[in-house]
Amino acid sequence: MQKRNKRIFFVLAVILFSLIINGIDFNSIFGIENNFYTSYSEVEKANKEGAFGNFISMSLNEDEVSTDNKKEGNGSVLFKLFGFIPIRKVNVRIIPEDDVYVGGSPIGLAVSADGALVVSDVVVSAKDNQILKNKSIKNGDIIKKINGKDIKNIDDIDEALQSNNSNEADIEIIRNNKSKTLKVGLLKDISNRYKLGVWVKNSLSGIGTLTFVKKNGEYGALGHPITNSNSDSIVPVKDGNIYNCNLIGINKGQKNKPGELRGVFLQKNPIGEITKNTAYGIFGKTENIDKLVDMNRVVSIGGRLSVKPGKAKIVSSVSGIQEEYEIEIIKANYQTKSNDKSIVFRVTDKDLINLTGGIVQGMSGSPIIQDGKLVGAVTHVFLADSTKGYGVYSDWMLEQFD
Repeated sequence: MQKRNKRIFFVLAVILFSLIINGIDFNSIFGIENNFYTSYSEVEKANKEGAFGNFISMSLNEDEVSTDNKKEGNGSVLFKLFGFIPIRKVNVRIIPEDDVYVGGSPIGLAVSADGALVVSDVVVSAKDNQILKNKSIKNGDIIKKINGKDIKNIDDIDEALQSNNSNEADIEIIRNNKSKTLKVGLLKDISNRYKLGVWVKNSLSGIGTLTFVKKNGEYGALGHPITNSNSDSIVPVKDGNIYNCNLIGINKGQKNKPGELRGVFLQKNPIGEITKNTAYGIFGKTENIDKLVDMNRVVSIGGRLSVKPGKAKIVSSVSGIQEEYEIEIIKANYQTKSNDKSIVFRVTDKDLINLTGGIVQGMSGSPIIQDGKLVGAVTHVFLADSTKGYGVYSDWMLEQFD
């Protein structure tokens, strides 16, 4: 009888242990990173919905409150088993209570780089008209220094090379966001002046989509960085501006062929400045909020605890007016490191699919709205399926204002 009771107890213990393990999302609990943004209402909702498992609850403890008594500042979230056994403590930031103006409109972008942007590593020899490919500097590199001298623009390159007393130079570049120094052989033109043997330029321009504007005029857009050519190198911005942009056409997206918005803008009368170019978009300030957004349309920011698989919307002006389009969030990743592919979604709105084929280049930055909160921005399209795309959490964009 005693052995039988032990067996029954062991079986019950195994069953209970299995229920507990299967009722806890350990991957999400330990996958979420420190210092993510959240709010009291998000924590309460996550507990109510059992976001991390049936046996897990969270408590939010605030470390500081701003002088105007709004719940803003830093704190910590404690994950607890059965409501009292601590599992993990994570530092958090409290989402500001102020609403933001919703973006969705196309904007023109123009930036001057802090360095020289290599747009071609192939030149024609001045002596024999032979095509020469640079063996050291590559297309997409950003030249920062030559023989220790800072390179701010194209003219600085010529000045640094002519003061060089050798047919080689030490060139500091940024390649794929990493700095490295190269020993580069120099060429001479028909005037016997030293040249690097690459084509460079000082600035970049294009179009993207505004994500949101804070009431103090600070804005976020694009959701991903401005990069040089086809490389991953984030262009260091010396200065830049945003402009009103008029759409003139749409190239629809197709399988293995991303579409694009076609727009025009004049680089005069800027409506805002660009002060940051980061992995999660461009940021700056505007004195012309009314020229960028509908002043009557405001929404609160949602942290990643707000994001869940299911119905959502993106806001875009691809039709010529600001509209909401239905999407389905397929996956919302909890990540230990920031990433501009946090959200995976599918466009389900037939009007948008008929108009653009799904997500196209130029829609990057389009706000993602779920349950009345701005939770992210569109960043990329799937090459194999233009109806599917990636988004970045609004958390990563909010961090850029710190």
